[in-house]
Amino acid sequence: MYELRLLCPEDRVDILAEALDALDALSVSVEDADAHTEAEQALFGEPGMPPPKEGWQRSRVIALFPDEAVAREAAALLPLQDFFAGCTVLEVAALPEQDWVRLTQSQFDPVEITPEFWIVPTWHEPPAQARQVIRLDPGLAFGTGTHPTTRMCLRWTATHPVAGQRVLDYGCGSGILAIGAARFSAGEIDAVDIDPAAVRATQDNAQANAVALRAGLPDAARGEYDTVLANILATPLKVLAPLLCAHVKPGGHLVLAGILERQAEELQAAYAPYLALAVSDRMDGWILMTGRRP
Repeated sequence: MYELRLLCPEDRVDILAEALDALDALSVSVEDADAHTEAEQALFGEPGMPPPKEGWQRSRVIALFPDEAVAREAAALLPLQDFFAGCTVLEVAALPEQDWVRLTQSQFDPVEITPEFWIVPTWHEPPAQARQVIRLDPGLAFGTGTHPTTRMCLRWTATHPVAGQRVLDYGCGSGILAIGAARFSAGEIDAVDIDPAAVRATQDNAQANAVALRAGLPDAARGEYDTVLANILATPLKVLAPLLCAHVKPGGHLVLAGILERQAEELQAAYAPYLALAVSDRMDGWILMTGRRP
C-alpha cells in the first residue's frame, strides 16, 4: 500500500478528506504538522463544550491507497482543483510491511490497578505479584483499563468491600468495571449500556474471565443496588443524576468517573438533591467522585 502525504490549512481539511475519499483512498488521517514543536496545538472535545476543530492551523493529511498508481493519480489531480489552493503535496511513499497485530499488541502492556490487581491482555503472562487479574484485549467498546477514569473506578472497587453486594455498572463499555466487581466477589451484577456493541463486548469479556453477570440495555437495570458505578462523562452524568441515584439503595455507594477536576462543583450541584458527592481520587487531571445515599 502507498501513502499520499499532503499539507493544508485548517479550513481545507474537511473538503480535502472528502476529495480523497472520492479518489478511492482506503483511509484518511489528520495530524498536527507542528507536533513536537513550540507551535503544537491541542484539540479537545467533550459534550457541553465547543466541538473540536476539523484540523490544526497546519495540518498533515495522510491518505492510504491500495497501490502506487492510484496514489500518484490522486497526487496529480488534487492540485488542479480550486479548493487545493494553499495546500501542498508532500510525497507519495510506499508503506512499509508490518505485522499490524503484533504492533497493536506491543502497545498494550499489563496495567496495575493495585500491586495485587492487574488488567492483563491475553498475549501477556500476569505479573508474579498479581492475585486478581482481569483478562481484557483492546476492542470496539471503551474500557481497557489504561484510562485514568477506569483505573480509579477499579481501584475503588478493589479497596472497598463489595463482596456479596448487588452492583450496577451503568454505561459498561467493555464490562471491565462489572468484571472487576465480580473479581472481588460481588453477588448480583448488572451491566448496562445504550450501545448493543458494548453489551456484546461485556458478555464476551465476562465469558472470557469466567464471571457471572447480566449485560443488557439500560432498561435491564432493575431496582436498587448496594453500589452503582458510572464511568461516562460529566454532562451525561449530570443528566442521569435522578436515574442513577434512584438505583442506589439507602446507605449504598454511588461511584462516578469521567469527570475533569474543574467539573467537580457542577457534579456536586447536580447530585445535591439526592446525595453529597466528594472527590475520593485523582489521576492526570481526572477525578473520581463518590457518595452514599442517606
